[in-house]
Amino acid sequence: MTHPFLFLQWIEQQLHLHIGEHVTYTWLVMIILIAVAFFATKAISIVPSGLQNLMEVVTTGIEGLLEETMGEEGKAYFPLIATFALFILVSNLIALIPGFYPPTANLNTNAALALTVFVMTHVVGFKKHGGAYLKHFMGPILWLAPLIFVIEIIGHLARPLSLTLRLFGNMWGHEIVLMIFLMLVPLFLPIPMMLMGVLVAFIQTFVFTLLAMIYIAGALEEAH
Repeated sequence: MTHPFLFLQWIEQQLHLHIGEHVTYTWLVMIILIAVAFFATKAISIVPSGLQNLMEVVTTGIEGLLEETMGEEGKAYFPLIATFALFILVSNLIALIPGFYPPTANLNTNAALALTVFVMTHVVGFKKHGGAYLKHFMGPILWLAPLIFVIEIIGHLARPLSLTLRLFGNMWGHEIVLMIFLMLVPLFLPIPMMLMGVLVAFIQTFVFTLLAMIYIAGALEEAH
C-alpha cells in the first residue's frame, strides 16, 4: 500500500530525482532536529523557557534513563543514545501528519539503526575488555564453551534483526491502518487512531532506546 500523496515525493518528481521516500524524509527529520537544536541553544539562559526548557526536559529524561540502565559509565554514550531517541521519536511522530512518511516505516532505515547498535556494542566491548571480551561468548563452564559460543553468536546476530523488525512492524502497521481510515473517511481524521499513534511512537522509541542501552551495558560488564 502506498500513500495517496507525499509532498517530498512530489518535489522529487518535479526535480526528476529517484532517491526514495525513506531517504528524503530522513533528511527532513535531520533538518528538523538541527533546527530545533539551533533555536534551543541560540540564546541559552540560566532560567530556561520555551524551546530551551522543552529540550532540557527531554535530554534530562534521556540522561536519567541512561543512568538507571547503564550507571555512571553510561554517560559517555549519551550522545549516541540521545540521537537514537530523538531521531526515532521525530520519525515516528511525523507519520501523524498527512503527506509525511515516517523513515522508521522502512526496513532500510531501521536496519541502519539496528546495525549501528550492533557494531557499537561490540566496539565498546573490545575497547573496554580487549581480547577478554570474547569470554562473554564462552559461558562460565569451560567444557560447554563451544556450545555456548554458537548460541551466543546466534543470539547476538538476532539482535539487529529483532530491533529492525520490531520497529518496522509497528510503524508500518500503524501507517496502513491510518491510511485506510484516511481513505475511507478523508474529511474526518481518525482522532482515536492518531492518539494511539502518538502512544505507539513514544513506546517504540522507548523500547529501541532501552534495548540499545541494555546491549551496550552488557558489553561493558565483566564476563563471568
